[in-house]
Amino acid sequence: MRAVLRGGIPGSFQPAAEKVGVMDALSASPGVSLREATQRKLRRFSELRGKPVAAGEFWDIVAITAADEKQELAYKQQLSEKLKKRELPLGVQYHVFVDPAGAKIGNGGSTLCALRCLEKLYGDKWNSFTILLIHSGGYSQRLPNASALGKIFTALPFGNPIYQMLELKLAMYIDFPSHMNPGILVTCADDIELYSIGESEFIRFDKPGFTALAHPSSLTIGTTHGVFVLEPFNCLEHRDLEYRCCHRFLHKPSMEKMHQCNAVCRPGNVSQQDFAGGDTTSLILDHEYVYTDSLFYMDHKSARKLLAFYEKIGTLNCEIDAYGDFLQALGPGATVEYTRNTSNVTKEESELVDMRQRIFDLLKGTSLNVVVLNNSKFYHIGTTEEYLFHFTSDSSLKSELGLQSIAFSIFPAIPKCSGNTSCIIHSILDSRCSVSPGSVVEYSRLGPDVSVGENCIISGSYVIATAVLPAYSFVCSLSLKMNGHLKYSTMAFGVQDTLKKNVKTLSDIKSLQFFGVCFLSCLDIWNLQVTEELFSGNKTYLSLWNARIFPVCSSLSDSVTTSLKMLNAVQNKSKFSLNNYELLSIEEMLVYKDVEDMITYREQIFLEIEEKTA
Repeated sequence: MRAVLRGGIPGSFQPAAEKVGVMDALSASPGVSLREATQRKLRRFSELRGKPVAAGEFWDIVAITAADEKQELAYKQQLSEKLKKRELPLGVQYHVFVDPAGAKIGNGGSTLCALRCLEKLYGDKWNSFTILLIHSGGYSQRLPNASALGKIFTALPFGNPIYQMLELKLAMYIDFPSHMNPGILVTCADDIELYSIGESEFIRFDKPGFTALAHPSSLTIGTTHGVFVLEPFNCLEHRDLEYRCCHRFLHKPSMEKMHQCNAVCRPGNVSQQDFAGGDTTSLILDHEYVYTDSLFYMDHKSARKLLAFYEKIGTLNCEIDAYGDFLQALGPGATVEYTRNTSNVTKEESELVDMRQRIFDLLKGTSLNVVVLNNSKFYHIGTTEEYLFHFTSDSSLKSELGLQSIAFSIFPAIPKCSGNTSCIIHSILDSRCSVSPGSVVEYSRLGPDVSVGENCIISGSYVIATAVLPAYSFVCSLSLKMNGHLKYSTMAFGVQDTLKKNVKTLSDIKSLQFFGVCFLSCLDIWNLQVTEELFSGNKTYLSLWNARIFPVCSSLSDSVTTSLKMLNAVQNKSKFSLNNYELLSIEEMLVYKDVEDMITYREQIFLEIEEKTA
């Protein structure tokens, strides 16, 4: 499955043939200019790492949202480590803002909560600040190796020390603060926006109201993202950077709706050379495109308006979407009809429609400015399939970011196989172990007799004994603090398993699948009884996420070995009893997680790699 990738508008970068030599044509290629622009941003950020920044040179505040107090603590611990090791620019205020306990409030609710936190901390002073707000409050059920320590701290295969999503975000937005009026830039933790514009151009966030980035995308991509209906624009050719006004914003519209609302652009005849590099097949086939969203900025007047609204309503009891519920209220063509459409809502609360209508009334008439980036790409790395594809197979992202097959690790050279490689990040692997193409190993140690199959994810693990990890295995180890004692548990399942899928009754759990096998059959293999005690938390939602099936062990290596035995038992249809083990669900692991010990384990690997590569 290919991940979300948007970019490359037909018609751009078409210099007159008679004026362009071979080298000029090459330098004008969208793919080359995108790579060069990305590398320049990375170099500039690298120069700021560990150094005090001048006023106006960088963000005044970088804030990360967290879903609960455990996540808040984990984020604060990791930020503290990064600052101590001088991996981030200094002289910046880094904050973690936690959602209030109780009902889920969505990233829109988290935005409102963050505004209140800023007001409490800074009073009127934040009126003059440039603020980056990164939403990272989910539990990453579709990419569980990010569940314990957070999506914004997902490791990337480049840099020394290794870059995580936080550093990449800060690098890609490096030019924004110095061309931005005081206000707040809102973004998500699991996506990457790359863009190229003219050398003398900058993206400016200086207009009142809201300003959003827009990327040319296929209509198929548009159905799962926000789509801009732009006001008419009198320009004969597309430029890399265009400032446009948005008539209306559509949230996850159908293709029919996009056509009805005049969101669709028609380029006419196009060829593959007309597109920026990468996965543009859908655009070529459609011969039509739309402009889709990524991040957005709001000026302080708009932020203040939202804060006053939040202070007035007091407690939120429903999920608000910062994109669907804020942006759909903007622009002269906004209508109230979307407030009653709950087709894209995961859970319909009684208050949701009323809350949407109140937000619409609040923001109606506010302008939505759009920064069109015609040579840009948007990557999403929020699922196991996207993660594996982009780190092992996607030549475009590898080229643009300079991703490595072996990143800050000890392991012999990896042979290429049909364009796919394995990817080793911040790990120590014995030269005799084998890792098949398409697999990612991060923050782990693998011994000589370990064989990893294709398309696996191994995270935070220590595998010293003889072990065979079947293809498509997901193995992630967590340190736990239970009753004052250090313990370990390893979640193990298939990378294609759907942890979020839930059923309402015990009799329905036969529809759940573990490693492609009926979950009921797996329970029989592990000698576990089907009772309510098998599941943690809310018993009205039964899923692999809250199934108590993962053994607790006293050592990291034992933990991995035991969980691999239960995985292999399912694959081989042989019995492996879990009756004698204390068992936890992934949900419970996150409650007991010992962040300090996990960071210490990573640091031990770091020091050993530094020593051996010095």
